[in-house]
This record gives sequence, structure tokens and C-alpha cells, in this order.
Amino acid sequence: MSIEQEVELLRRVPMFANVANANLKLLAFASQRLSFNEGDVIFEQGADGDAAYIIIGGTANVEIDSVTGPVTVATLEENQIVGEIAILCDVPRTATVRAATELTTLRVTKDLFFKLSVEFPQMAVEVMKEIGNRLEATTGHLGEAMAAN
Repeated sequence: MSIEQEVELLRRVPMFANVANANLKLLAFASQRLSFNEGDVIFEQGADGDAAYIIIGGTANVEIDSVTGPVTVATLEENQIVGEIAILCDVPRTATVRAATELTTLRVTKDLFFKLSVEFPQMAVEVMKEIGNRLEATTGHLGEAMAAN
């Protein structure tokens, strides 16, 4: 895939929609393209967060550990980002992310992510919105699970 094609993929990610083409080219060039098979772990709950992942093809499940084993709390699709909480907050990974299908991602390092967030405050706002949406969804799932017990 060419840099131009990766730029177009990145533009579909809401937090990058208003970023200039030249900066998206930098992001695409500086990011590492990774492929995963179904069932592969992208990162594990509790691990140090050194990068975020932008899903450019396939789906991934977000799992949290429970006393009865892993529980899938979300499924992520193309044009979504995952792993940003650990690199923003400098905390261990809050969940395990596993490829639900064949998966292709762009791995964005912590340094690059922070550089882009500083240079493009709107991107930082979009990240905060995404984190808020996930918190709301997780809280809803937790409430449903507690009501079922």
C-alpha cells in the first residue's frame, strides 16, 4: 500500500480528519504496519503501553480479565484506534486486545502520538471524546453485567 493510500485510510479516522496531508504522510511514514492472524494478541492487559494501534483492516476484540476468565467488552473495527489510554496516562494496559479476524494495523509510537497531539490540539480533543465514549460504553456494560448477577 502506498503512503497516499495510507493517508486516505488515516483521514477516515475521526481524530485525523482535519489534519493536513503533509502531517498524515509523516504519521503514515513513521508508523509501523503490522498484520495479525485471528486470535493473535496485539497487547495484553497489564503490559506497559508503548504505542497505539489504528485498525486499517479487520476487527479486534477488547477483553478484560475477570474471575471467570476473559470477558469481551468491545469489538473494534476499521478506522478505530486502540491503546491510546496507556500511552496518554502512562499506566499499564487496561485491557487485552485480540484479533477477531485477520487484522492490519498501523502502530503509532508514544513519542509520535504526543508530538501529533501537541501540534494538533483538535486531535487531542477527538482522543478525549473517544475515551469518553468508551468509558460510557464500558460503564453501561458493567451495569448490565451487574444486573444479570
